Amino acid sequence: MNTQTSLAEAESTFPIVDSVGAWVPHGRFVIAGRAGGPLAGLMFAAKDLFDVAGHVTGAGNPDWLATHPAATASSPLIDSLLAAGATLVGKTLTDELAYSINGDNVHYGTPINTRAPGRVPGGSSSGSAAAVAARLCDFALGTDTGGSTRVPASYCGLWGLRTTHGLLPASAMVPLSPGFDTPTWLAHDADTFRRVAEVLLPSSTTPQFRRAFMLTDMLEQADAAFHAAAEQVFAALGRSMPTWRGRVAGSSEGSDLEAWRQTYIMASGYQAWQVHGAWIGQHQPVFGPAVAGRWDAARRISDAAAAAAVARQAGIAAAVRKLLGSDGVAVVPSAAGVAPLLTASGDEVDQLRARTFRIACVAGLAGLPQVSIPFMSADGLPVGISLLGPAGSDRALVDLAVDLAVTLMHGI
Repeated sequence: MNTQTSLAEAESTFPIVDSVGAWVPHGRFVIAGRAGGPLAGLMFAAKDLFDVAGHVTGAGNPDWLATHPAATASSPLIDSLLAAGATLVGKTLTDELAYSINGDNVHYGTPINTRAPGRVPGGSSSGSAAAVAARLCDFALGTDTGGSTRVPASYCGLWGLRTTHGLLPASAMVPLSPGFDTPTWLAHDADTFRRVAEVLLPSSTTPQFRRAFMLTDMLEQADAAFHAAAEQVFAALGRSMPTWRGRVAGSSEGSDLEAWRQTYIMASGYQAWQVHGAWIGQHQPVFGPAVAGRWDAARRISDAAAAAAVARQAGIAAAVRKLLGSDGVAVVPSAAGVAPLLTASGDEVDQLRARTFRIACVAGLAGLPQVSIPFMSADGLPVGISLLGPAGSDRALVDLAVDLAVTLMHGI
């Protein structure tokens, strides 16, 4: 039986000193996991989009917190982790309604990125990434719609992934764009990352990976800091898959990654407004300027424009899935640059965001899994290199990524 402390008890006995500003004020509580489970002894936090019974989900915005009741049931992922023995140590900060990948929040602040001091942690799973990077918990639940786990994983030097769309339950979780939202997690080491995968992910039916690709147009979007690590990963994959490997462009059919990014923006933004437009209109919540601008743009997407984007998305998904087949894996950067400085201008952040979305949108549009492996650049800053795999290959992709990292660590 899971034992939940009262809020007053949790505030006085909460086991963590939040040295990085990762937890939301209403998220300091503890729920003990089942004794003796496969994750016994591990502590995890949950991004404040996941419902926990008896607690209000804040979604990164005080107006959302004030206009919603306490959850009556917890996310199935939280229940699974508790049943496996992990202990939940509260709720971590998210960018407002998950509509950002930078990691700053006008209401609650910017969590500290201990792996890259003076730089943002990335979002929207900002608090989860900051807490794990600081080793205040072993792993943390996040979500990934357009990059919200892969980007903070890259910025903070963590293991992270985007799961196959629809593979894990998204119920009891505040949505952004349901056709793109995926629940997932971040971990500070490969062993913990794989242990959580063994609990949450179904066994993969994908055959052994036999073909490796470097998606050259996606690599070209990333700064030089990513290239050496990407080449290391590709070379190691080639040694384990000698039958076929090649360098190809991910985009095709007369299109390019900027067109794909615009397709993602239109399709996901339209969905986001359908989900939250009525609440925004009724309550007039206060958003930070960048997030408010995105909601204003989403509000203006017409039915016809959204339908055209969905049609384009179907073609993109078919092309990417055909490229990978059932046994292909592709090497891609997890982001386009290292974590921006806290002092970066709005224009600098927007330019990096655009390049990052040209990379990150591919897995989202195709609904595919992508595992981010942590590396360090020549300048000593975290960078993530990802493996992109076929739909449903999540468990096999995690195993491949972890085994590959061990191989590279030993210089084989």
